[in-house]
Amino acid sequence: MTPIIDGHNDTLLAATSDRPGGAFLADAEQPDGDLDLRRAEEAGLAAGIFAAFVPNESQPENWSDLPPAVEQERAARIVDEQFRTLHEWADATDRFRVIGDIDDLDACLDGDAVGGVPHIEGASAVEPDLVNLESLYETGLRSLGLVWSRPNAFAHGVPFEHDATPDIGPGLTEAGFSLVAACEERGIVVDLAHLNAAGFWDVAGTVDAPLVVSHAGAHAIAPASRNLTDEQLDAVAASGGLVGCTFGTAHLRPDGQRGKDAPLSTLLDHVEHFADRMGVEHVALGSDFDGAFVPEDVGDVTGLRDVLDGLEARGFTRDDREAIAYGNWRRVLEEWWD
Repeated sequence: MTPIIDGHNDTLLAATSDRPGGAFLADAEQPDGDLDLRRAEEAGLAAGIFAAFVPNESQPENWSDLPPAVEQERAARIVDEQFRTLHEWADATDRFRVIGDIDDLDACLDGDAVGGVPHIEGASAVEPDLVNLESLYETGLRSLGLVWSRPNAFAHGVPFEHDATPDIGPGLTEAGFSLVAACEERGIVVDLAHLNAAGFWDVAGTVDAPLVVSHAGAHAIAPASRNLTDEQLDAVAASGGLVGCTFGTAHLRPDGQRGKDAPLSTLLDHVEHFADRMGVEHVALGSDFDGAFVPEDVGDVTGLRDVLDGLEARGFTRDDREAIAYGNWRRVLEEWWD
């Protein structure tokens, strides 16, 4: 079975809140949520990037509006709780491990365990002067999204808006440039998902490492502000980076509608567009399991096999499918972590 690396999930949030999908280690016959250990093993998921995420204390009435920034002290506390949960899973079973370097990732690709890469979605937990970045690294941080779809001290996110451009708002702040440099120095992946266009181009002009967008769709197919324009895709390819194709239907469907009512072909259209524009070597998977509505034809993590089968039916070779399934993520993570 071809192993899979998935570039983004929100399962940690489900495990530390009252959302469905919190029982990651339970072998439930009728599990909640999109992802747990039993189903990950069934699907051949070798590793996933597990996001620590800090929700707003109240949800916006209109998702096309940017939610307000969150307070740093609260964000740091919630991220610490979610990272502790990740380590508790690894302590509880040898079927799961926290990934800290490329050797850990390779062991998971070899089938030793399912692995989790600790990630923060939105850098609000980081002090603006970066004084706690090293301690976050020591607790496992290996990938950092500069923003979620709201502002923070470092950058500006995009709203969840359809028929809109990602070219919304200013670029990185002075602290944002410092954060990007500090992450590159330490080997913490800088993830550009949810970042506005100005911030994207600021990072593209700053780092020597491959550009990474963990979960997004193609703006040419679904013109959401969250999705990447062809010009952005060109920049990712030129850097040797990758885009993890989101499974979130609101960013896959050309009409921007939420819900599970979207065929697998909708997702495959985006993967195919990425491959045609950038080359297969820059395309990966970034499901957003437990963080978005995924197509009913995928259903949950076990549907990853159906995605690979769908790519085969569209003429992607075995080498292509292996690159998309795990090879491209492995290459890019190794470049950042080294």
